[in-house]
Parts: sequence; structure tokens; C-alpha cells
Amino acid sequence: MPTNPKVTAAKRQRERDKAEKRKEKELRREERKRAKEPVLRGPDDPDPDLAGMRPGPQAPLY
Repeated sequence: MPTNPKVTAAKRQRERDKAEKRKEKELRREERKRAKEPVLRGPDDPDPDLAGMRPGPQAPLY
């Protein structure tokens, strides 16, 4: 029953790399979450996505 210590060490290194990558990914997710600033608008403030639009038929593009 021969054992190959290289394989075990390589697997251990892969597992460490995976764990490190997971931690980095989690940090990036939290960083993005913190970077998103909540939009604070009052109930009477117009929606900036709809600014300049008017109801009804729109003018032709061409």
C-alpha cells in the first residue's frame, strides 16, 4: 500500500487555494454591496429614469 505524499500535499494546496478564493469572492461581494448607495427619494420626487418622457404616442425616431 504505497502512498504518494506529493498527491496529498497537492490536494491540500488546492483546498487552501479554493478557500482563499472563496474568501476573496465573499469580500468582493460585500464590497459591491457597500458600494451601492441606496437611492433616497421622497414620494413626490420624479423618477429619474422617466424624466423627460411624456405619456401617449411618441414621436417617430426617423
